[in-house]
Amino acid sequence: MNASLRSNFVDLKVGVVGFGLRSGLYKHAHRPAQGSVVAMVCDTSERGRADAAAKLPEAVITADLDELLNAGLDAVLVLTPDNQHALVAKRTLEAGIATFCEKPLDVTLDAVDELLETAFSSGTRLYVGQNMRHMPVIRQMREIIESGAIGTVKAVWCRHFVGNGGDYYFKDWHAERKNTTSLLLQKGAHDIDVIHWLAGGYTESVAALGDLAVYGAVESRRDNTDRRMGDWFSLENWPPAAQQDLNPIIDVEDISMMQMKLDNGVLASYQQCHFTPDYWRNYTVIGTAGRLENFGDDAGNIIKVWNTRSQDGYVDADIEVEIEAVDGGHGGADPRLIAEFLRFVKEGGPTDTSPVAARAAVAAGVLATESLRTDGSARSVPPLRAELLAYFAANQERVNA
Repeated sequence: MNASLRSNFVDLKVGVVGFGLRSGLYKHAHRPAQGSVVAMVCDTSERGRADAAAKLPEAVITADLDELLNAGLDAVLVLTPDNQHALVAKRTLEAGIATFCEKPLDVTLDAVDELLETAFSSGTRLYVGQNMRHMPVIRQMREIIESGAIGTVKAVWCRHFVGNGGDYYFKDWHAERKNTTSLLLQKGAHDIDVIHWLAGGYTESVAALGDLAVYGAVESRRDNTDRRMGDWFSLENWPPAAQQDLNPIIDVEDISMMQMKLDNGVLASYQQCHFTPDYWRNYTVIGTAGRLENFGDDAGNIIKVWNTRSQDGYVDADIEVEIEAVDGGHGGADPRLIAEFLRFVKEGGPTDTSPVAARAAVAAGVLATESLRTDGSARSVPPLRAELLAYFAANQERVNA
């Protein structure tokens, strides 16, 4: 092992593969005072390596994944583009390195299932970056549901207004199917997972419609591989049809709608639009004794609960809950996410995120995309084999060990 990775004062030596859009997560893993350091970064791009060297001057920087695999690391964050997730994570798992894999697990269901099989066969811990499970708005809605305030959940609706869609997803690799399958998967993997979590079940059948309604007609195109989002992002890029320097290839939808039937009978709907002026998620959860809905998803916004019948049309909510303020990215979710991963690496045990749940979100997104690009008919989600389900249900401990 490289001598620079040795320390008697560090419990966990962490590596990072891919130092791009989600590289900011390294800050929450690089906490020497708490016993973890980011000791090595692997990135195939010169810019990624330069950025890593500037931010982590004591870390080993490499373009060679094999060097990272053989460096004696305890854990690794796989933060590559989506279509490289499984490819890299399978190798880190096979090397016995506890692996954090950014969502979605990959862009095809076959790749995801191979990744879960690798985690099972290797016995190496796999954690998925479904950070919205740690967002205050989601956790507070789930607490309301679990309190019984709206009864038994029967329906979940989510409207996702992606106001920065043109800047975030249509100027780089996200705009191409070969990299993402679809934004219904890439962006929606968060919301599909949240729908499953709030409803207490996984999608068993799904149908969808979608279109490239706006950005496909924008003629201003540019190869932006020499730039990053911070180089082009501006609120002045408005209206959407006036966007400049979009990716040369755009073959993903900018508006999509999917309907889901979950395995517990809950019906769910998810709508995603990338050319709205506002940027937030609106969830409505309807139960047998009421409903809840969030009005905004940031600190200080409100979750409202109605559980008294009225014939007066719109009425004030019976309960209003203010969304908590927590420090850190994604409403405080990112530091909580990495903290849970590092605890899982050291101690094992249950986690709020789940590889099986992450697979369920990918399956729903992939099959919804297949539906919307064909005849819009329903697709059934293939089940995982029982041995895998048992393994992950046991927190990745061998049931019959």
